[in-house]
Amino acid sequence: MNRKPAWLSRAVFYEIYPQSFYDTNGDGIGDIGGIIEKLDYIRSLGCNALWINPWYDSPFKDAGYDVRDYLKIAPRYGTNEDAYRLFREAHRRGMHVLLDLVAGHTSEEHAWFRESQKAVRNEYSDRFIWTDFCFQDADGLPYIGGESERSATYILNFYKCQPALNYGFLHPTQHWQQPMDAPGPRATVEALKEIMRFWLDHGCDGFRVDMAASLVKKDDEDKSGTGAIWTEIRGELDRDYPEAAMVSEWSCPTQALKYGFHMDFYLNSMGNGYSTLMRDYWNSFADRTGQTVMESGAFAEKENGAVMRGTMEDAFWSGKLADHSYFRSTVDSDITRFTKDYVPQYEASKEYGLWCFLTCNHDTQRPRWNLTPDELKIAYACLFTLPGAPFLYYGDEIGMRYLDVPTKEGGYFRTGSRTPMQWNADRNLGFSTADASKLYLPVDPAPDAPTVAAEEQDPGSLLNAVKSILAFRQSRDELCSDAPFEVVYAEADSPVFVYRRSGLLIAVNPKAKSCTAPVASAGEVLYQIGDVTTGENEITMGPQSFVTIRRD
Repeated sequence: MNRKPAWLSRAVFYEIYPQSFYDTNGDGIGDIGGIIEKLDYIRSLGCNALWINPWYDSPFKDAGYDVRDYLKIAPRYGTNEDAYRLFREAHRRGMHVLLDLVAGHTSEEHAWFRESQKAVRNEYSDRFIWTDFCFQDADGLPYIGGESERSATYILNFYKCQPALNYGFLHPTQHWQQPMDAPGPRATVEALKEIMRFWLDHGCDGFRVDMAASLVKKDDEDKSGTGAIWTEIRGELDRDYPEAAMVSEWSCPTQALKYGFHMDFYLNSMGNGYSTLMRDYWNSFADRTGQTVMESGAFAEKENGAVMRGTMEDAFWSGKLADHSYFRSTVDSDITRFTKDYVPQYEASKEYGLWCFLTCNHDTQRPRWNLTPDELKIAYACLFTLPGAPFLYYGDEIGMRYLDVPTKEGGYFRTGSRTPMQWNADRNLGFSTADASKLYLPVDPAPDAPTVAAEEQDPGSLLNAVKSILAFRQSRDELCSDAPFEVVYAEADSPVFVYRRSGLLIAVNPKAKSCTAPVASAGEVLYQIGDVTTGENEITMGPQSFVTIRRD
């Protein structure tokens, strides 16, 4: 069992994509000064912790996930002193700050990699994974050749610009595959620790780890090799930085939490429980074999023998995918597709740490893409009262739309969720005073684009609903991140979902019709959206309703 920092019990995170949050120097790109200036706003939402996407020096071929210098702030965001000031200002407000840690790769422009490319061996030669010859393949791993002085090919971790750091192989089978305890892999682990110590010593409170499961390559059964590295790091953090928190991009809590992370994300993957809640796409057709696209696990549609590949949006808007997300009010859906996926994993991992829900993140479509503001109120009420520390992505609190914009810095379809925060009706919706042509990305051009200023003035807005829900969460011990959870009622033929958090009974009906469930619900109503009738033997949930009841 992991010892969690006490502050995680009440933590509610706000994810900030720094280049799109708030620009204070008029260059069209968000900056650290903008984050500092908006800390009071973030605190007013009910969020008391931040996750900041990479702000390190980078050539920005992958929006900063290609790190050129882990210890230096990218000049477009400010300076290291600005970062240290952000830590101080956040702490002064009782807030914590997690940084994004890119542990599996660097930029191809990183000084370590430049040295590793040289033909003459040096201390960085084995910091990355190289084969033995310039024309050698990489045992099934993605690789690049022909770009280095060194006569070898090197392994990639993601994009071409991101050479994989060498953490060794659990079961080496090739001459060039080093064991995990070889000097090169061990130097990589120690270098990662030093990066973490640097930022922790300057005031950060922990890390979200990008692609956390990607350290050890090939035949890493149960991720035990990668897990051994994180377990080692966790042990040192517990000794020297016991309040430092770690959340993984892993989406397998039975692994991630066991190996030392305090939190793992319940990420959006096709057909999993989170997807069925928020973005549940079912095929409205089947191919000639009778297998649907969703069942085949790929967006490849076969019609008359032709294979057409496209994005999720293409498939959805062409009518070949139908959205049966649980929180859609006007479609049928099955809550047990969520509970059957989520509950077993929750039960298997709850003793180790937290499995956290998010509204979305920088890698997924915004929930406003397929859910209306009223649907989002019910969705957020549910997500924010389930176990784990919730994560709210910037702009989701006002229902910012997913935009159709050209790719930027390797974003591709994800770019539409990375557009500038919409603060008010001023120039560029209050994000920046720069000319529109200079903006990192364009703002929402729609005349009804939601803004913070407008929603603050509307008592019925999504923003005020978020504030209300999070204030309620923070007021109740029963809704702490690690408070007990159990499903009370979830049936395939009923839209009503009822669960218990300690002594609180919570019921949800996202649909546009009233529904009754055979659940004893008499008690004190503490928080309510929509019409709800409680009783000794049943509960009747009006259209798009949510309720929290204290039962004696």
